[in-house]
Amino acid sequence: MILVGGIIGALIGSVAARAVQMTAMPQMVGIFNGFGGGASALVAISEFLRLLNPELAMTNDAGVSIVLGTLIGGVTFSGSMIAFAKLQNLMTGAPVTWPLQKALNSLLLLAILALGTYVVFFEQANLVVFLVIIGLALVLGVTSVIPIGGADMPVVISLLNSYSGLAAAAAGFVVDNRVLIIAGSLVGASGLILTNIMCVGMNRSLANVLFGAVGTADVVAGSVGAGAAAGQVRDVSAEEAAMLLGYANSVIFVPGYGMAVAQAQHAVRELADVLKERGVDVKYAIHPVAGRMPGHMNVLLAEANVPYDELFDMDEINHAFKTTSVAVVIGANDVVNPAARHDTTSPLYGMPILDVDEAEHIIVLKRSMRAGFAGVENELFFHPKTMMLFGDAKDSVTKLVTGAKAA
Repeated sequence: MILVGGIIGALIGSVAARAVQMTAMPQMVGIFNGFGGGASALVAISEFLRLLNPELAMTNDAGVSIVLGTLIGGVTFSGSMIAFAKLQNLMTGAPVTWPLQKALNSLLLLAILALGTYVVFFEQANLVVFLVIIGLALVLGVTSVIPIGGADMPVVISLLNSYSGLAAAAAGFVVDNRVLIIAGSLVGASGLILTNIMCVGMNRSLANVLFGAVGTADVVAGSVGAGAAAGQVRDVSAEEAAMLLGYANSVIFVPGYGMAVAQAQHAVRELADVLKERGVDVKYAIHPVAGRMPGHMNVLLAEANVPYDELFDMDEINHAFKTTSVAVVIGANDVVNPAARHDTTSPLYGMPILDVDEAEHIIVLKRSMRAGFAGVENELFFHPKTMMLFGDAKDSVTKLVTGAKAA
């Protein structure tokens, strides 16, 4: 039966992973985190049910492992389902907050720990109390993730990935399986390291990500003369943009979630190839939180066979914008917003950004003037050096390829 279950699960997982669109990969990662946590919770639950047998005694060590496995696994499962729903637009991506939210989450955690202590050390066979622990863990997962907005989804996904590893490690203690303990610990530790990298990339603490509710305000569509970036928005045609690119000395592409949505990565690589044939120096600037999961842009560009040595992290390439002829922003928003440097009222304030505004010319490919995940207007769109090429990113880049070839 174990082999049958393994084969069925492997088939479902492999088919789903091959069939999913690259734009939906963050959702798949999120839901897989949830399944991992749910599986670990089921292991802990099944062990508790087995130990209800009067002939079997639950040791304190086993009881603690069962409660922790249930808690972490339950939180991971329900929290990942909420993250999936947000990413899949099955519910609002904006933070959902309410009064005394932090106090409620704290009380839920304390209640679970108190009931867990009761079950482990005082009345080990109390099924009702254990069922309450399961329910509270699932509720805590929901209330922990709902207040987090779309701007912080990369951090949420990496954190939930860490949770799934910790849940697996707890399950390993439950069934006394050292391989599961080691594997779960590796996933848990690497997930926490990646979470820290994401937080450093946004210059925010993990506590601020979890409780800051970035993006609470309604998304504001940009308008001419609005906000601190009061100024004119300059449109550019694909032909004019292609002419500028064709005669540039250097070009830096800045990919974002808009590129993923339009599945424009292959067209971008084709454009880069055309420019390189004309002697243009081409690079790609990758912000650590661009997209909706860690490494999102790297995955997309790798799928399009973009040479890895042309990809540069933010710290490696920021100095190069000052000497770059053209910076091409493809669907990126918050990670290139100059307001992060000086607007103390902005939720982006203090976040390290790509210094796109320092390039000689800037071309931004977007469908509209709509704000990014953080819900704030992008000053870059109103910058005197910025030209907006509106439309679907894939179509726009395809036109740029045609124009660059003819230039």
